[in-house]
Amino acid sequence: MGGVRIVRILGLVLGGGVGLGGGCRERAEAVQNESQLRQVVQQMVPAVERATGLTFKRPPVVQRRTRAQVRDYVIHKFDSDLPPAELAGAQAAYRMFGLLPDTLDLRATLVDLYTEQVAGYFDPDSATLYVAADVDSPLVRMTVSHELIHALQAQYLDLDSVLQQKRHNDRRSAAQAILEGQATLAQILVMMPEQQTEGLPSFWETRKVFRTQMAQMREYAHAPLWLRETLIFPYLAGADFVRWFDGRHPGHQPFGAAMPVSTEQILHPDRYDGHDNPTVLEFTGSDRAVRYEDDLGEFEIRLLFEQLLGDTAEAQAPLLASGWNGDRYRVLPAEKGQDALVWYSVWNDAATAARFARGLERAWSRRWGAGAAGSRRSRIDRLTIDGSPGVRLVDAPAGWAGWRAIPAIRIAP
Repeated sequence: MGGVRIVRILGLVLGGGVGLGGGCRERAEAVQNESQLRQVVQQMVPAVERATGLTFKRPPVVQRRTRAQVRDYVIHKFDSDLPPAELAGAQAAYRMFGLLPDTLDLRATLVDLYTEQVAGYFDPDSATLYVAADVDSPLVRMTVSHELIHALQAQYLDLDSVLQQKRHNDRRSAAQAILEGQATLAQILVMMPEQQTEGLPSFWETRKVFRTQMAQMREYAHAPLWLRETLIFPYLAGADFVRWFDGRHPGHQPFGAAMPVSTEQILHPDRYDGHDNPTVLEFTGSDRAVRYEDDLGEFEIRLLFEQLLGDTAEAQAPLLASGWNGDRYRVLPAEKGQDALVWYSVWNDAATAARFARGLERAWSRRWGAGAAGSRRSRIDRLTIDGSPGVRLVDAPAGWAGWRAIPAIRIAP
């Protein structure tokens, strides 16, 4: 859900899994005040420019922030970037999919989670790099190295316009993976210039290490699977993609027209190279009664299967989500304070659509179990959408008036 991942956490914990942690801590000198912090920034600028192939157009600005000020920033960004109605709609959607518990307050959870995770951040509005004052001195350099790369990125593209596209969740997630992936990869080169990134293992394939590390943090450990996984995805899968891109397109930046447009392209770089762009779906008819509308994309469909199918699903989920070619859903008010979910997806061919539909039937039967029998109704249909193999899920109260005229969809011209 790209719209709520508004604060870029620093990959401090991520560093340990790729050999950054111990060596950098041994070399680091104490950084105890803002004057020393500015010196660290000045020293790192040349290394950051070499690692990214970009040059600072103006010197970066850096300041310290207390943990209370970090929390205030997170709250401010939520309130300004995601108005209450928008956040309520997103929360309703992810509850409908079963990715969030019905009792979880998404805003409060995210504020607590980001406050815990953030060691430093770059604020595009003030063009300032901030470092939390309570970060252990040996980790300050790692914080600076990562956030300096975001400060440099901001001088070449509008970060807010990239990350705050409304109702294009999957595309935002892909863009965030590029920004964080480049920062993660370049951070290694800045901190350990002798390291050859080509020889490192797949970041995404070693994610169990990062899960274990981050599970030691209270808010992360108690967060739902969807939040935990979307938190680490842009750093790890993004780093893998950027490393592949640098090897495939040396001397070029994965920005602008080169920016991937889906998490499918992040997960499968060959599809990026083959210009396998997603099909854009749009609902027909009025949207006046819609509570929320967006898409999931391949990565979040994987998480849907992992969440609903349980312990054995992590191995199954990539196959069930493979062949995705686009999706779109709406959450609509139904009756007695309940919501209806209408979700369409299109697939590369009839075989992948059928495989997804079978997996979704199993997952959705476990989503509600017998508890909602009689009060809700759901149906999964295989259909053709403007010539493309598609699947439609409708889940709503049994007495929902919309059952008589289910919202229709088409491929956008």
